[in-house]
Order: sequence, then C-alpha cells, then structure tokens
Amino acid sequence: MIDEHINNPKSQKYYVRRYFDMIRNELKGKKVIDIPAGNGVTTEILMEAGADVEPFDLFPEYFLLKNVVCKRADITERIPVPDEYADWVTCQEGIEHFSDQLRALKEINRVLKKNGRLLLTTPSYSNLSAKISYLLFESETHKQMPPNELDDIWMADNSVTREMYHGHIFMIGLQKLRILAVLSGFRIAEVRYMRLSKGSLLLFPFFYPLIWVSSWLRYYRNLKKHPEIQKQSKKKVYREQLRLNLNPKNLLNKHTFIIFEKENNWKDVFFRIESIVKPFGQIM
Repeated sequence: MIDEHINNPKSQKYYVRRYFDMIRNELKGKKVIDIPAGNGVTTEILMEAGADVEPFDLFPEYFLLKNVVCKRADITERIPVPDEYADWVTCQEGIEHFSDQLRALKEINRVLKKNGRLLLTTPSYSNLSAKISYLLFESETHKQMPPNELDDIWMADNSVTREMYHGHIFMIGLQKLRILAVLSGFRIAEVRYMRLSKGSLLLFPFFYPLIWVSSWLRYYRNLKKHPEIQKQSKKKVYREQLRLNLNPKNLLNKHTFIIFEKENNWKDVFFRIESIVKPFGQIM
C-alpha cells in the first residue's frame, strides 16, 4: 500500500479499508468514483476488491498510484461522466473542503445510479469536544485557531486551476449534513462508528443529561407546530434528527463515517407545503 495510515487505528483510512473489506463481494465489478482521490490509497483498496474505479481530484498531481490515471475535476462544477454512471461514490475527507456542499452532493447524486451509495467521511463536528471548541473559539479542536487565510489555503496554483484547495473551512455537523443530503435526493442508510474522542468522553457525563432533556423538549414542542402537516410526517423527520442528536456514538465519535443511498434524482426532490409557504410580497 502507498499509505501507511491504512494500518493505523487512529486514521480514518483504517476504518474505510475495514468497511470495504467487509463488503468486498458487493464491490466486485461495480463502477466506483473516488473523489477527491488524494494520494490514491482508497482507489487502490477498491481495485483490490475488484471494483472498477475512476479517481478524480481538483489537484490530481497529489495522486501517487502508478498505472492509474486520476483526472482533474471540480466537484462543485461537474464530474466528467454521464448521468447515473456509478454504483458507488467515495468522498473521503472531502466535504469539509467544498465551498458549495449542496452543489457537490447534487453532483454526486447525478452520477449515481438509483439506489447507488455514497460513502462519506469527515472530521466530526458533532462530537462534544468539537461542539465545545466551536463554542469557545469557533475552532475545530481546542489546539487550533478558527479557519483563517494562513492555515487553511492548502493548495493554490493559478497555472493549473483558478480554484483553491481549502483546508477545513467548511466543517459540517451531522444535522446539516443530513438535510443537505435529503435536499440532494439521499437518505441515510448507515452511520458507522470509528473511534473514540477522549475529550468528548470526559465531557459526556456532564452534558449528555442536558442534551437528552433539551432534545426531547424540542421534539415534542415541534410536533405541535404546523397542525396542517400530518403528524406521522413530522414524526418521521423529527425522530431521525432526534436519534442523531441522542446517539452517544455520534457524540463520542472522533470522525463522521456515513453511508447514504440515492432515493431520487435531485431534480425530482420537492418539499413545498402550500399551507406554510409564505406568499410573495408578504413580510416574513
């Protein structure tokens, strides 16, 4: 392997490899898009599992896997493949770098076949340690400054592309990731646990009772809103959000590791509810 981190339990790559090993039979012969492909380690793992992999990256110059071509692509613009092309898309450690995350998810939806799957990993912005770091200084961890122009422009080369490879400027929590995915035609198929955030574990006994009470109060309060919407519809949405918020694994997980399934083409997604839509010309 070209990346020693796949054997390191402290790395997210270790857990992605274990997952792909577990579903190896499902991957055999399947078309997989790997974006951003980075140094190529995920592409190599997928190829070893028998998948037909096409890697893409904004800066394919980083790609180290020999005898495999990584093509340049800006996911917020277009991945150069036809509609409903792939069975799987892997987006490992990418979403936190994308300036337009909704547009990126819609583009992934476009290239996936119906019921195709998206594997996505990103540093957790939903564990307790990250929540406290954001509260104190809007930073990712207690060791870091907030995103800034010194630390978070990781690559810029106008001779190659006008786009920049941003650092962790666009960190995203589970709740926001969920709604962006829903708006893009996806449903959550599985949220997987990676490894423990020790700082979150220390905070857990103090904050979990508050989170539990606050979450249930919000749930019941919002069930009473908009009586014109069927209660079962509200329960379906709010219960999923509640489960995400109350699951101790999500509050303790060092990384987010989530599998989405494509339910609909993003262009067919429509949530207009006439009774609560504000008419044009009315003060909001």
